[in-house]
Amino acid sequence: MGPLRIGIAGLGHVGAGLIELVQRQDRLRLPGKVEIAGVSARSQNRNRPVNTDAYTWFDDAATLAEDPNVDVFVELIGGSDGPAKFAVESALRAGKHVVTANKALIAKHGNMLANLAAEKQVDLLFEAAVAGGIPVVRVLRDSLAGTEVTRVSGILNGTCNFITSTMLETGRSYEDVLDEAQRRGFAEVDPTLDVSGMDAAHKAAILSAIAFSADLDFSKVSVRGIEEIGLLDLRLADRLGFRIKLIAEGVLTREGVVCRVEPMALPIGHALSRIDGSLNSVRVEADPLGAIVLTGPGAGSGPTASAVMGDVAKLFRPAIRNAFGRAEHHVAQPFVAGGQEEVSPFFLRVRLTDKPGTLAALTEALAEEGVSVDKLLQDSADETGASPVAVVTHRCPRRQILSAIGRIEALGVTVEAPRLIRIETAS
Repeated sequence: MGPLRIGIAGLGHVGAGLIELVQRQDRLRLPGKVEIAGVSARSQNRNRPVNTDAYTWFDDAATLAEDPNVDVFVELIGGSDGPAKFAVESALRAGKHVVTANKALIAKHGNMLANLAAEKQVDLLFEAAVAGGIPVVRVLRDSLAGTEVTRVSGILNGTCNFITSTMLETGRSYEDVLDEAQRRGFAEVDPTLDVSGMDAAHKAAILSAIAFSADLDFSKVSVRGIEEIGLLDLRLADRLGFRIKLIAEGVLTREGVVCRVEPMALPIGHALSRIDGSLNSVRVEADPLGAIVLTGPGAGSGPTASAVMGDVAKLFRPAIRNAFGRAEHHVAQPFVAGGQEEVSPFFLRVRLTDKPGTLAALTEALAEEGVSVDKLLQDSADETGASPVAVVTHRCPRRQILSAIGRIEALGVTVEAPRLIRIETAS
């Protein structure tokens, strides 16, 4: 078997990590030899942890993608559009296999790129785009091909998981822990993509498209981040037996695939509630298998580069199948927005004005909207004179709890907007 020649576009942490793996490939379990046919990045002279002098330099990523000496184009530029998209399209049109770690690109343009790859009879592989070193894309697309997946959910952003778990453990504020995450390299200088939930949403959309043979439509994905989650929410939930985590999920309903990212309250015994720090974890529910959980490092140059190399290794013997694992006989499920009739228990946190009758007004508003209280916890008034109250409801439609919140706010008994978090019911 001759060498597999790869072109690498993007020489940041992951690109440098991939080059380092190629340079010590004699210690890896690859089925053949990998050679670097060329590299490309924004700056040739930037100081990097690996030496690239021996490799042909390309100023333009698309030119590298089309070079006849390249068998596999590896895109590590990032971004859903611009040079990354143009270079990947160029590679596919030139009949090159493509490996990418670009979740935003796949979430936004995955259907178009998968169709182009199928037309050109080449592979489009993106294991590294979701959950770093956890091989969840391959597990869903290949290992679980003999099951009917009903739900895929998990912790898909290590930055958010580090922030919420460290806040609860140390009692420090969101801003303080975010600052530490940035110093330790868990969060970017601009953390918006992570803390807003958008990073996890890209990953959830990709997993949902694979799990349910769905037509990926990112515009239907609902996204809420952790910016509004405070230490008070985490502590009250903990006292009631829950951990608040940013959960990404895809669920198969009668109407189609509901995909979303939002903070959720998990019972302490739930498998995902015990995932702390910067780890990622994915839970797959499938028939007749049951539920499985995959856990590991979700980011970083090492885990992500190893996932890229795993995809490269597959191309020594290309399988040439749909990038999302969909066959012609599969029913293509649509992505749909989640409805207000969704039934779930909820965690509701409010801060009531320190006046007689406010707690009674809260419970009466819930009762009038048909929301039944399972647990209620009230703390003494804080330094502002407001009294924190946490409520765990029985199962009810989201519509009813939202109506109750509207009624509570209209009464003028709260000092800030109530916080509503869905409670996970699966174990």
